[in-house]
Amino acid sequence: MKFLITGANGQLAREFSRTLANYEVKALTKNQLDISDIRTVLDVVSSYKPDIILNCSAYNLVDKAEDAIEDALMVNMNGVKNLASASKRYNALLVHYSTDYVFDGTKDDFYTEDDTPNPINNYGASKLAGERALLEETDNFLLFRTSWVFGEGKQNFIYKLAEWAKTNRVLRIVYDQISVQTCTEDIVRVTMLAIREGLKGTYHLTNSGYASRYEVARFVVERLGMDNLILPVSSDFFPVAAKRPFFSALSNAKISKELGINIPEWKDGVDRFIGKVKGE
Repeated sequence: MKFLITGANGQLAREFSRTLANYEVKALTKNQLDISDIRTVLDVVSSYKPDIILNCSAYNLVDKAEDAIEDALMVNMNGVKNLASASKRYNALLVHYSTDYVFDGTKDDFYTEDDTPNPINNYGASKLAGERALLEETDNFLLFRTSWVFGEGKQNFIYKLAEWAKTNRVLRIVYDQISVQTCTEDIVRVTMLAIREGLKGTYHLTNSGYASRYEVARFVVERLGMDNLILPVSSDFFPVAAKRPFFSALSNAKISKELGINIPEWKDGVDRFIGKVKGE
């Protein structure tokens, strides 16, 4: 199989590049492949002719998207539409990643693939628009909704928390945002299993369980061997542009059942990740 990876500098793309070391892979950064440019997308796909396109490109600046919705839509909607159109034209499977933020967080239960999206911020709206563009363009796709992704890189909560902890004895962390920390290692593993099994369609792909930002912070700081004081605060304590859903944890039961697997708990994923960082 030949793989084309977009957004090569991102944490998910990096994990794919490591995992696919024995495959034929072309991993392109945003500067090398701007997915919002249809001509560039068609040129790359037509010349390389991948079997699988892994779309790891995304506009994920949640707060900035409130004032820059057009920028978010260029990548999260138009870019996805372009990749879907190219994948259909050249008979490639498109694997695309969306977010728990397509839901409003009011369900009082895990969100399943049958639940109706209702985003409460522009970032979530742009990702939902991308989902719809994908479905309109092709039926040869895997769409994975995930949440609170972490891996090698700086654009994740765990990295930021570790940096805060180095310079602040007391950390105030919100308790009223609840979802699932999800490890890139597990996303890649399950994605590859789904590709090998020939699955198509929409699935939720997260680690198992759920936790608030506050609970995650306490676990991470303890695992790092630090003694910071972690205090719970409400989201109102930190005024931000974009609203976040209260409980947006996704159920991974569908993908787990179809593949016959058990996806590890979020604590397991965090523990493995921190162990690598610490060289254990």
